[in-house]
Amino acid sequence: MSRTLFGRPLRSVAFDVCVSALVVLFTLVTAAAQPGLSAQPGGWPSALVGLGMAVALLFRRGHPSLVATVVAGLALIQVVAGWGPLAYDVAVLIALYSVVKYADRLRDGMLAGVVAAVGVLLAASQARTAVAWWGPAIYFGLITGGVWLAALNVRTRRLYVLSLEERAATLEREREAEARAAVVGERARIARELHDVVAHSMAVMIVQADGARLMFDRDPDTARNAVKVVADTGRQALEEMRRLVDVLREPDPPEPTTGPGADTPGTEPERRRATVAELPALVGRFRDAGLLVGYRAGEVPAALPPGLDLTVYRVVQEALTNTLKHAGVGAHATVVLGVDDGLVVRVTDDGRGRPPARPAPSGGHGLVGMRERVGVYDGRLTAGPRTGGGWQVEVRLPLPSTPEAEVIAA
Repeated sequence: MSRTLFGRPLRSVAFDVCVSALVVLFTLVTAAAQPGLSAQPGGWPSALVGLGMAVALLFRRGHPSLVATVVAGLALIQVVAGWGPLAYDVAVLIALYSVVKYADRLRDGMLAGVVAAVGVLLAASQARTAVAWWGPAIYFGLITGGVWLAALNVRTRRLYVLSLEERAATLEREREAEARAAVVGERARIARELHDVVAHSMAVMIVQADGARLMFDRDPDTARNAVKVVADTGRQALEEMRRLVDVLREPDPPEPTTGPGADTPGTEPERRRATVAELPALVGRFRDAGLLVGYRAGEVPAALPPGLDLTVYRVVQEALTNTLKHAGVGAHATVVLGVDDGLVVRVTDDGRGRPPARPAPSGGHGLVGMRERVGVYDGRLTAGPRTGGGWQVEVRLPLPSTPEAEVIAA
């Protein structure tokens, strides 16, 4: 963070002090050349004018028009006194440069240019040279005109840079607003899907409870198993309900992300709950769309919680959709599913495809959606370019602690 002084960057304040100090130096050198008290060029009375110009230049950035007026008034005193051009008159050029560059309206800079042109003629008429007055007039005019044009060029570039910065800030705000809207949409979608999961679990509990009630007398073992299913399903439904409430309460703003996503080709209806068991079919649809996808699944729990099951499916779906959109048709992608201190999902591609004949259907929010889904289960998502080219998405999700969890090879 840059340091400031009086609301201005310290560097610009130090520069203005150096500029004023330079004018003071010219003033003192001129005064020392002829220290008399009479109105002679370089005398101490004229030094007061130079010192006044130096002090005014300290405020040239914040009040350029006022500073130019003060400097022009002091220069007029110099002309009336008949002191002629002096070394500290460089302050006039600095004030002219400042008003053209920093004034809110270019009209002030044009008016300063007219005043400077009149000053050139007056200074040329008082110049003590062997040539006619028009010689110094041309010399001073070329210098003054060059300073004015240089300031105009810098002003144009400065305003252009400011417009680019303002445009970038506007785009950044729009991007953050779109990201927030995407997160709100994804959370609503996740909440609907978790609601379906909880509703399904409650339906299972009701059916099993009714069956247990009917079987208590005829088959106590079957009734006990049904009650156990009710208890296990109830615990799982309670956990999913907690996650559902967390999704609806989450107030944090989204992380700025890039990489828009979309639903897969042939996406299933919104109210249908997908599972890990359907990943081979999902991969097959992407192959039909022109993506060369390899699928490897290691040992994963046979019975994942329904919400976690759905999260894994959606992560693979969004990652492959981004691959199809950005790597292109014909790119090689690999989906790896396994267990390593948790459930690991890894989707990589080589980025060497060609643009699809028509864009993939939009509907998801890419990395935003994946990050929200993984966050619901306290997982970790990493996404970024690979060293050899392409892109990689890796998700690590903690597995639930179920003592009777059966492990199968998918």
